Amino acid sequence: MVRKIPVVVIEPDPLIRELVIRWVGEAGYLAIDPENTPGPVRVSPQLVIADISDPNCASATIESLRAAYSVPILALSTRFRRGLGGSTETAQRLEVCGVLPKPFTRGELLTAVVAALNGR
Repeated sequence: MVRKIPVVVIEPDPLIRELVIRWVGEAGYLAIDPENTPGPVRVSPQLVIADISDPNCASATIESLRAAYSVPILALSTRFRRGLGGSTETAQRLEVCGVLPKPFTRGELLTAVVAALNGR
């Protein structure tokens, strides 16, 4: 039996959350929604995918995620801009493994998940 890699999805918008959970699940990962999971999460996630509503004020949110999960964080936000090198600089500034601007495609999400899990 192949064990699925657990990925926590933290997204306040229910439609986006459902979509991310579906795409991650269809790609073979175990998508965990802590808001809709009764009781404590019983598996150790390998990645957190989290919405960051305001990257300029994200330190407290990212620190609380780090304290709760101690795994790489892939940050999503409508405030991230697409561009040359901007994503890398923003990820370094926020101290996360990657950033993904919203809206994103299924392919962009899964590419970012693979890169985050592989430490790139």
